[in-house]
Amino acid sequence: MSKYIQAVRGMNDILPQDTPYWRLLEDTARRVFEAYSLEEIRLPIVEKTDLFKRTIGEVTDIVEKEMYTFEDRNGDSLTLRPEGTAGCVRACIENGLTHHQVQRLWYKGPMFRHERPQKGRYRQFHQIGVEYFGLAGPDVDAELIIMTARLWRELGLSGLQLQINTLGSVEARAAYRDKLVAYMEQHLDQLDDDSKRRLHSNPLRILDSKNPDMQSVITAAPSLLDHLDAESKQHFEQLCGSLDAAGIEYVVNPRLVRGLDYYNKTVFEWVTDQLGAQGTVCAGGRFDGLVAQLGGRETPGLGFAMGIERLVLLLQQQVDGVVDVAPHIYLIMAGDGTSQAGLLLAERLRDIDSRWRIRSHCGGGSFKSQFKRADKSGAQLALILGEDEVSREVVAVKDLRQDKAQKNIDWNELGAFLQSRLDLN
Repeated sequence: MSKYIQAVRGMNDILPQDTPYWRLLEDTARRVFEAYSLEEIRLPIVEKTDLFKRTIGEVTDIVEKEMYTFEDRNGDSLTLRPEGTAGCVRACIENGLTHHQVQRLWYKGPMFRHERPQKGRYRQFHQIGVEYFGLAGPDVDAELIIMTARLWRELGLSGLQLQINTLGSVEARAAYRDKLVAYMEQHLDQLDDDSKRRLHSNPLRILDSKNPDMQSVITAAPSLLDHLDAESKQHFEQLCGSLDAAGIEYVVNPRLVRGLDYYNKTVFEWVTDQLGAQGTVCAGGRFDGLVAQLGGRETPGLGFAMGIERLVLLLQQQVDGVVDVAPHIYLIMAGDGTSQAGLLLAERLRDIDSRWRIRSHCGGGSFKSQFKRADKSGAQLALILGEDEVSREVVAVKDLRQDKAQKNIDWNELGAFLQSRLDLN
């Protein structure tokens, strides 16, 4: 028997050396979203299983193979959310947020899929999502994509390629579906088992297959772009025109169909070649029929989700010195009465400027051992309190990173001194 209990496979701890990258991504995303007047919504992790069956599609891999589904004590079938859009739509309908209203919403949190864990692909993974409701035109499609491009710039990320496509209207896609099925039936011997299973239930997903043995038959398949209705074609052309005007580079990928059944018209992905097989870091598109599908009024919608783990991997590769989490000040205390005086002094300093990261030494020890810990902590300054300093209400200040003479500062003057000396990074 193992001496300790390990984490569930594919559900990982986020350790202190990694959390600064997570905070950078989350804080930057929040700032960018607020610049576009988005509002945050917070959603349950668990939903009724039928919600995902009705939205994602019962014949998708997610529903058939990957969902964490269980019965609660009342016998109700519940599922840990595998994606965020369905829950967001459910919340909007339930709370009347889509009735004659425009909503620009964002959320973040964990999602769950029982997949084979690998780099950038986990069973508990985290997403930041954005959903717009009540806006039907290509201008808002463009705004959504331009917003993601701004986020990459703010984060300092490079090497991301935008791929876009249009799935057309429901009617145009149905007509195209018949042509695609007829074509694939002529090449059954070249299809793998998954594609044969999807042929009559979800044939567009065959176009998204990564099986190298099928690429020739996929490349020669009829293109959905050749079977668009006039309105969808105009919508896509206007979107491309807006992206061109904004200087956003993109590639039209006619094989981009996304893995969820509810998409129509615009779909897009931001991809990278720096993460191996898991190259998609952000993806989304339009889902104009989803609100009505779940019992709400006809309401256009669109959105995207970005994978936090994959973007963190990119940040760790591309961005140096993301966040300095070392303390600014290390408070050293040795001698009778110094511990209490030091804790109170630290609180006074935090009252002066809450941005100062102050680490008070706890647990006793000699001045020598405490200095070693102070230096190892990465702090800029050491504040030293002995019995003599406490009696005189002064503190000795030692610069740990520069060759400067140690000096004594009166407690009442310490705040102003620190404001002049500390580099707040």
